[in-house]
Amino acid sequence: MLSYDASSCAFSCNSRWPPRLVTVPGLHGSEGAHWQSWLERQFARSLRVEQDDWDAPDLARWSHALARLLARERGPFVLAAHSYGCLVAAHALQQGLVAADVVGALLVAPASPEKFRFAGAFEARRLPVPAILIGSETDPWMPLEGAQRLAQQLGSAFVNLGDAGHVNTAAGFGPWPRAKYFVDTLVHCEAPRRLNTDSDAVDDEPFGVSGRLKFA
Repeated sequence: MLSYDASSCAFSCNSRWPPRLVTVPGLHGSEGAHWQSWLERQFARSLRVEQDDWDAPDLARWSHALARLLARERGPFVLAAHSYGCLVAAHALQQGLVAADVVGALLVAPASPEKFRFAGAFEARRLPVPAILIGSETDPWMPLEGAQRLAQQLGSAFVNLGDAGHVNTAAGFGPWPRAKYFVDTLVHCEAPRRLNTDSDAVDDEPFGVSGRLKFA
């Protein structure tokens, strides 16, 4: 029998928990001072999807790169995406390209799909996993209203960071404890269902009546 500690999401025995963090950078990648690089250092066995050309966004190609990474690694996984990487992560999830072992997605400062039409058509529709979308009131790549609308279309929780620019290094987002908090929130919400699944007692609605992650 597995045991679960609600304060730490810790399982005993041979459970594959907690999930592995997978960062999904956007255009030009994320440098060492970026919050994604910092976040990777906060989790054991974290991964980063790599692209052949960080300066040439391609929705299908970049999504398949994420899929190949997850296919050769052992999950479960939680995704932490930034900018155009948010569209990549969402597309991979929507198209069923990534393993079913993705438990949640953190989408920070998503780039506007309209600005990246040249990289492939993005369809904004409900994600198959719980997600938290972080928007900014001063993001040059996505107006706040656009981020709110995208969160609604994806069925994700929405957080307004206020005056946060593009939530990148230039905006002062190097070490960012709230990013870890958001990832931990996704993991904690999934943990009870994982415990029940491993114990052959599945909870049909682990995220409430709507089936989605909620904030009080």
